[in-house]
Amino acid sequence: MPSPEPGGQLSLPVQALREGGGTTPCAVPRLPSAPRPGHAGAGRGWSVRCAMAGAAKGIPERSAEAEETCSFLITCEDQDYRLSICSKLCYAIGGAPNQVAGSATAFFLQIYLLDIAHITPFHASLVLFIGKASGAVTDPVAGFFISKSRWTKIGRLMPWMLACTPFTVVSYFFMWYLPPFVSGRVAWYLTFYCLFQALTTLFQVPYSALTMFLSTDQKERDSATAYRMTMEVLGTLIGAALQGQIVASAHVSHHCTVNPPVNTTDSWYDTSSFPDTSDPLSHQAKVYMIAAGVIGCVYLLGIIILFLGVKEKDDPYALSSDRAIPFCKGLGLTMKHGPYVKLTASFLLISTAVQLEQSNFVLFCTHAADLRSHFQYLVVTILISAAVSIPFWQKILQRFGKKCASFGIAWMTPFAVMLVTIPNLILAYFVAFVSGLSIAASLLLPWSMLPDVVDNFRLQNPHGKGHETIFYSSYVFFTKMSAGIGLGISAAGLEFTGYKPGICRQPSDVILTLKILIGAVPAILIFVGLFILLFYPITEESRRETKLALEVLRRSHQSTDTLDKEDTSV
Repeated sequence: MPSPEPGGQLSLPVQALREGGGTTPCAVPRLPSAPRPGHAGAGRGWSVRCAMAGAAKGIPERSAEAEETCSFLITCEDQDYRLSICSKLCYAIGGAPNQVAGSATAFFLQIYLLDIAHITPFHASLVLFIGKASGAVTDPVAGFFISKSRWTKIGRLMPWMLACTPFTVVSYFFMWYLPPFVSGRVAWYLTFYCLFQALTTLFQVPYSALTMFLSTDQKERDSATAYRMTMEVLGTLIGAALQGQIVASAHVSHHCTVNPPVNTTDSWYDTSSFPDTSDPLSHQAKVYMIAAGVIGCVYLLGIIILFLGVKEKDDPYALSSDRAIPFCKGLGLTMKHGPYVKLTASFLLISTAVQLEQSNFVLFCTHAADLRSHFQYLVVTILISAAVSIPFWQKILQRFGKKCASFGIAWMTPFAVMLVTIPNLILAYFVAFVSGLSIAASLLLPWSMLPDVVDNFRLQNPHGKGHETIFYSSYVFFTKMSAGIGLGISAAGLEFTGYKPGICRQPSDVILTLKILIGAVPAILIFVGLFILLFYPITEESRRETKLALEVLRRSHQSTDTLDKEDTSV
């Protein structure tokens, strides 16, 4: 067995890596357990990378032969863990229904509660905030139970996604159902919105963590993430388009579109723009239920494709003797992990800005920009732009790095401020297009960067397992909680400034509030989030170092498990 060199580095002939004593091109000999490496990307360089990967005894670091060893390991990994296009597509399609429903909810739930269900802005803010908070609280709880789950024939994560989907469909439908009673409507919507948020969390946490169990190759995971983001943006487009086209007639009133009389008074503006919608069989209520039923069918189709097309792999880095990190200990380690803290702090602000744009955009078009007959087309423009730009952002992050590409999120802020100050139809479509580019970047980049953080943590904690769900659940917790706070404050702001459901023209204070929520607030949140991201430590160089070190760790663990089994049999 090779003896360690001074400094704890392994000495292993390069030729042994090539020959390996096996029949496959990538067979490798048994290796001793790798010493615990230091922080990837903290300047350890080749002491973590190729010296650990098996640079030959007496061969200087950074030698041509050591370089060749590293290239050989990468080639082996690519051969063993390459994902098919079909697997990537099935994985991507599986997550799209959550985005279809999330898009419809983000763009239309607030205006539905205000103008169709006729609940006050204060109660609407309670529904939105408590619902988001319930989903956020469910994230760490889901992470705890999923991390304790045992491996089954269909995996450790897949059973959770299969089990929660039927209940998600039911809760989503009743969230858009207008009950015949009036006094208990707030409790009705609060109950089903909380259930929907909690159930989507039970799906999203294992689905997001599944990225780490598709392949150990960073490029393959990034590619799968790009497929996933493309389909999720398409899902967002489908959700907004379906919901927008089906329910558009519920928000178009001839009474509000005609020009007011010359000698009109304020009473004309205070007139309700719609007939009474308290009847659950009214046209406005029916179209929302039809849209909910269609999106429920999309949910069922997505989970079937995910189950049939994706194979979950067990943790390739863990020894069979390794124990799962206790949830509370893992959560504590997660909160102390510098790259994770900076990434989460940055994108929770950015995601809050995007949520504010989405939830208030329809209200802004309807009441502040006199674009009520165009809002559904503007929403579709945003989402088409986001969908077609995902491959563009994937190329950008591959060429310039993920950290550099993230600053494209700021593109939409100056144009959004222009729309607020100069509400013009042509400008509105241009702003919608540029906003789609920025939204695509804000969706792709955090989910592409989070696996790098998990890999970085794995390198510092090589003998623990089950931490992936902790990272993903806590990340979703913080983003949902911040979004819930933002939405709650925005709806409460409308209540404070005197928003009146269903009238043709809102007071000037309400219009000013909507302009601030669309322009100034998102711009500030985005720029603060990007400033925090400047201190994010994982670069493209450190990613390559981590990849090499983890490949050695994986092969070392595989060899150790094989040795233990042989010793047991003897």
